[in-house]
Amino acid sequence: MSAAAVPQPQAQRGPAAAKAERGGRRSLAVALLSGAAGAALVLLATSRTWAEGTAAVAQGTLPQHADGEDVTGLPGALAVVGLAALVAVFAVRRTGRALVSALLALCGAGIVASSLVGASDTAALEEKASKATGLADGTIHDVAHTAWPWVALAGGALLLLAGVLALGYGRHWPAMSGRYERTGPDGAPARGRARRTRPAPDPDRPEELWKALDRGEDPTGQDGGRAPADG
Repeated sequence: MSAAAVPQPQAQRGPAAAKAERGGRRSLAVALLSGAAGAALVLLATSRTWAEGTAAVAQGTLPQHADGEDVTGLPGALAVVGLAALVAVFAVRRTGRALVSALLALCGAGIVASSLVGASDTAALEEKASKATGLADGTIHDVAHTAWPWVALAGGALLLLAGVLALGYGRHWPAMSGRYERTGPDGAPARGRARRTRPAPDPDRPEELWKALDRGEDPTGQDGGRAPADG
């Protein structure tokens, strides 16, 4: 009767805990995939041509093109920082995880904004035209913009999604340090169990017998554990 009357809090919390665990796993998978894919898209897009045109020279026209790094180096730099933040999310806990998650989201938002501005930028082409013609204000004609800025923008949106998921569900995600570190009763890291449970040396093993002889001991245990002195 008394056993039946004891409440079972674990059984009551079971469904909620299982739901939170499933949500944490799904959000973790989506954040990892979107973050990695977003950073890869941004780095790929910034290495491609964003704008192209022609500069007028004495011999005619000279084709000019500007890639993402020429237009703005911000998306590529933020993609690297965002990728590092995505990894660092699992190395920290509590407040640190929230801060790193916010950094990841800010990197994604910064990539979106800078890519949107760079999609119609012509300053990089005009600068290249000035260098090609030797004029202070090189004029660029027939300007055309490619779709790569929008690819970078999509990558930034994926990084932003990863940051938002980390902010919302990161508390349910595992941490690297928690798997390899243990703390004792006083809160200090506990030493490895292997050192505490190291087996005692076997006196019957040949190497132990030789060590005993080197110390001047009788390995058979006779004469008080010391080998008889010479003479």
